[in-house]
Amino acid sequence: MALLPGQHGAPLLVQPDAVDRNEGDVRRVVRDYAGFVGRSLRYLGVVEADLEDAAQEVFIVVHRRLDDFEGRSLLRTWLYGICLRVAHSLRRKAATRREQLMAEPPERGAAPGQDAELQAKEARARLQHLLAELDEEQRSVFVLYEIERMPMKAVAEAMGCPLQTAYYRHQAARRKLLASFQPSQGGES
Repeated sequence: MALLPGQHGAPLLVQPDAVDRNEGDVRRVVRDYAGFVGRSLRYLGVVEADLEDAAQEVFIVVHRRLDDFEGRSLLRTWLYGICLRVAHSLRRKAATRREQLMAEPPERGAAPGQDAELQAKEARARLQHLLAELDEEQRSVFVLYEIERMPMKAVAEAMGCPLQTAYYRHQAARRKLLASFQPSQGGES
């Protein structure tokens, strides 16, 4: 999937006067934040089959609304808000869909040397399953703070809630994830 490379180190803040409001700016946002957008959508529960379309929808909104970005928050915060709305819209549409989409095609037997890759894939699937058990606000706060390493103040801005509420949601998410994870660990002994 060429659109969603795992890119890190993208600039976190774009000053309003640094944005020329042209096609080059949109291209730069796509280039610098495609990885962040893809990861965010994935953690927000967008299935792999819809991921590329959802990312494209996010960047269509960026193209239309980049002039509205005033630089009062992190660009990542603004982008995450767009991802949140796109993922929510996709979930609403998926609820009315008749066909059952699979997150990924059934796996074939692993060839020698693919064990580490398979374990990483299983760990990601387990994390996705655990995150899906959280409510949307808790999942978003947890992903932004723990996985994307955004400062809690920026997380609170992205979520449109007070800082203490963001901390509360983070702690509630951690408690739920630990409670969900612990029983499965105990059963394997």
